[in-house]
Amino acid sequence: MDIERRNNVTVTGNPQGRAVVLAHGFGCDQNMWRLTVPALAEDYRVVLFDYVGAGRSDLSAFSESRYASLDGYARDVVEVCEALDLRDAVFVGHSVSAMIGVLAAGTAPERIGALVMVAPSPRYIDAPGYRGGFSAEDIDELLESLESNYLGWSAAMAPVIMGNADRPELGEELTNSFCATDPDMARVFARTTFLSDSRDDLKAVTVPTLILECAQDVIAPREVGAFVHQMIAGSKLVTLDATGHCPHLSAPEATNGAITDFLARLR
Repeated sequence: MDIERRNNVTVTGNPQGRAVVLAHGFGCDQNMWRLTVPALAEDYRVVLFDYVGAGRSDLSAFSESRYASLDGYARDVVEVCEALDLRDAVFVGHSVSAMIGVLAAGTAPERIGALVMVAPSPRYIDAPGYRGGFSAEDIDELLESLESNYLGWSAAMAPVIMGNADRPELGEELTNSFCATDPDMARVFARTTFLSDSRDDLKAVTVPTLILECAQDVIAPREVGAFVHQMIAGSKLVTLDATGHCPHLSAPEATNGAITDFLARLR
């Protein structure tokens, strides 16, 4: 299969630069990185893609059994890296993609040499000694609502996820992105995302890692950022002066500045 067509791979920026792979979160696509690409393009080879089921990916390649776990999405990442023969790339993952990046780096360490986690969460459901931000009942209700009326759920939840109620255009953009995603495929990705537990995987991360959290985020509260930082030895945690779960859209200058500072120190 043509992996580049399957995942709608786009390569831009400096062909001689270190590869930086930008990976979108649930309900999004590579367009969500459009405010970040210009900050990277002069010095880095920027790789964007859509997970199967999102954006302009090849929807015929979707397999519910493959994408019923984060490992299936991590295989997409590794196969994209292999198709482009990327070595020592920096993987920048938003939301659930941060954990997908952890899995991909563990599977193909020669391909991914550093991680940037933007608003990550290894587990959304609270557990003894761990606050993910949601009860099991919360997540059951969320998934039930999503599965019974995906478009209605998108219109209600996207502005909450985005935050920044004083900038409704941001919530509208995320709503439109959610609504453009195939509902059946979105249901699978949502269940995979919100029921995942990647906490133990964090211990295995050995590459340089930057964790970006927002000052206020209903999806990934500050306790989650602190947990991820604690679990990944040598990681750097930066709290952005940003609200909501998508700082690359709501606070692009702060987000891009933190990413480029981290990249510069890797050289």
